[in-house]
Amino acid sequence: MKHLKPLLMLVFLSGCADSLKLANYDQVDLPVTIEPNQMVPEILSAFWGFNSESPLLSSLFVCRGASGKDAMPVTFPVELDLSTLQMADFSVIREDGTEGSLICVTPAPAFDQGELRTMLLIGDFGSIENPAESVTVVGNLLSADNQFNFKGKKAPVIPLLDGPSLVIAEPVSKEHWELDKSATMLPFGGGSGCPVGTKQIVRAVWNGGITKPGGAEVDELEQNSYQVTLQGNDGKSEVVTPFALGDLGDGDNIHKLCLDQDGTPIKVSFPQGLLTDPREDLNPATSIKVTR
Repeated sequence: MKHLKPLLMLVFLSGCADSLKLANYDQVDLPVTIEPNQMVPEILSAFWGFNSESPLLSSLFVCRGASGKDAMPVTFPVELDLSTLQMADFSVIREDGTEGSLICVTPAPAFDQGELRTMLLIGDFGSIENPAESVTVVGNLLSADNQFNFKGKKAPVIPLLDGPSLVIAEPVSKEHWELDKSATMLPFGGGSGCPVGTKQIVRAVWNGGITKPGGAEVDELEQNSYQVTLQGNDGKSEVVTPFALGDLGDGDNIHKLCLDQDGTPIKVSFPQGLLTDPREDLNPATSIKVTR
């Protein structure tokens, strides 16, 4: 037992290092050969989650100097090519027209398979009196399949006092299920899998981080509050609840809805007032169509 504590500390520090490796501090954009065009989909959301409130441990798990800074997850409709991700790709403009400053951008904590679409911006973006107003991709930032260049895309910033909402619901490919997988011991780095007996999984992506009020992980209350509309082969619809939730324990903005029913998922809904972002802002009632 005397060797257990040093071993756990080594694992902890190793996990910190792995998360920090994801952070990008580059102030120069990389040239690419794919030009932006009118077919590029829009940014889904830019959620102002923290105002000078990022916790102390964020400097260990997110990026150097993150503690005490603003945090803003920006969610894209598709996964991104991280080799084209630089801090210089983003510009945050405040209400008075001045530009915010970034210290890093990272996919952490949402970096499991299928999750590389929410990029966390860290820096100084504004204040209650002079809030962040918009985020623009000003550098060459490509989708994972290299089909889209998001340069020039702009999104309004969701106000600081607003709670989190659903922005994506999509089926998870069977090869990415990882049934019965345990979450890592670390705050970031890998969520839990759905249990054996799962027939299909829907990934529910929120625009901000999500926990129970007070910061605890969700449990059966939130699980049973999700509603998934399924459509059968006969065209009839039924509303079901997940028999379990996956992607827990990793501090990100995503839940996996584990379903033990057949049918084609067409919509996900969640009632107001059960989840909060890191500032304890409660979620509104929210629903989203399932995309494929």
